[in-house]
Amino acid sequence: MLAILSALIPTFALIVLGFILRQRKFLPDAFWPGAEKLTYYVTFPALLFSNTAQADLGSLPLAGIATAMLGTVFICTVLILITKPVLKVSNPAFSSLFQGAIRPNTYIGLAVAAALLGEAGLTVTALCVALVVPTVNVLSVLACAHWGDNERTPGAVSLLRDVLRNPLLMACVLGIAINMTGFGLPPVIGPFLEVLGRAALPIGLLAVGAGLDLSAARRAGGPVGFSTLGKLVISPAIAAGLCLLLGLPPVELAAVVLYAGLPCSASAFVLARLMGGDAPMMASIITVHTLVAIITIPILAVLLHVV
Repeated sequence: MLAILSALIPTFALIVLGFILRQRKFLPDAFWPGAEKLTYYVTFPALLFSNTAQADLGSLPLAGIATAMLGTVFICTVLILITKPVLKVSNPAFSSLFQGAIRPNTYIGLAVAAALLGEAGLTVTALCVALVVPTVNVLSVLACAHWGDNERTPGAVSLLRDVLRNPLLMACVLGIAINMTGFGLPPVIGPFLEVLGRAALPIGLLAVGAGLDLSAARRAGGPVGFSTLGKLVISPAIAAGLCLLLGLPPVELAAVVLYAGLPCSASAFVLARLMGGDAPMMASIITVHTLVAIITIPILAVLLHVV
């Protein structure tokens, strides 16, 4: 337990530091959008690309990882749809709850995997990113288009184009393609990307903390609590069951379960605001998920016997 906390405390301390820096106005507010943009388009893609390009993918049970991860997403999707009549919320609010049920915070996921599982766990998590990011983006856009209070529904071509342009997905796909060639990264480019990728986790986690909205968390009600239980408890439980059924090895199982138990991504707020979702509820979901995950992720690590 102490080893797990020692590994995770720096991760969550960076989130707290980001929140404090934003609240204390240590940096101008204009800094944080730039930091998020740098993380999303430059440092995290560099980390994912260099990791997947150099990983030993041939030794991984790729079919099992894909089945467990995508199976978890689709089961959670079905469950949230089944509960819609019971929740008794407006359609825009339900679109936000839908996002909260399936969208993971990749920044936290990669940091947790690196801290607890090392390079092997980071590789599995990168594969989860490649699988889950396009899937949940498409599902979330469809949910907001159907239940959100919006005037324009994106066409199939536009939706596909936006998904394919996702820099995290592109980095994973290109990294896997380079890996399959067997040539690896060139001498200069490889070290450059590795150094650049090292900036991804601290900047990304600081930005996560800066984006927290405690006033939104205080407005949270029953639906947000339901969302938190579903994303941080039920989702990883489903993933664990699928991994056990598929016989995944310990590291792969731990990486998939931890990824399934991540809090909702901050990008869900942007989509909710643009496509007529309940943006205030989305802010509550993101903040409450992130704060509660500080407790649930270490518990998951203990249950998974991660050391």
